[in-house]
Amino acid sequence: MAADPVTGNTIRWTFSDGVMAGKTFEHTFGTDGGVTFREIGADGKPGKANKYEVARAGNEVYAVAYLSESGNTLTTMLDFQTKKLVAFASNEKQLSKHHGTFQPLGRLPRSAVSAPVKTAMTPGRALALLVSMFLITACA
Repeated sequence: MAADPVTGNTIRWTFSDGVMAGKTFEHTFGTDGGVTFREIGADGKPGKANKYEVARAGNEVYAVAYLSESGNTLTTMLDFQTKKLVAFASNEKQLSKHHGTFQPLGRLPRSAVSAPVKTAMTPGRALALLVSMFLITACA
């Protein structure tokens, strides 16, 4: 069993401000340390990061960070009591802050934890997509 509410779980994030306002992403945090993510309702290739880090920051508050394969970093504070989040997205050119809410969707099925994800849109991939979309919009 994971020592935190992130590892081995799927979490859906909805942003309320910034260029990602109104967009929802689903992240799946594998027990192998990798994360996949995708934007809900959007077509496109899911994103992923081979490694994420989780740290307890307070009572029911956790920090989650990863560097996606596209070169974008996302660091997010998740308050499991209020279900609110604050995220910081960055790359070599810019930094942005986003607020929103999240919904834990539960533990991964045993088969999803051990099997590699090839085509499924996962939460980790959604986050990478979110960061990529933000950067594309911000640079345009």
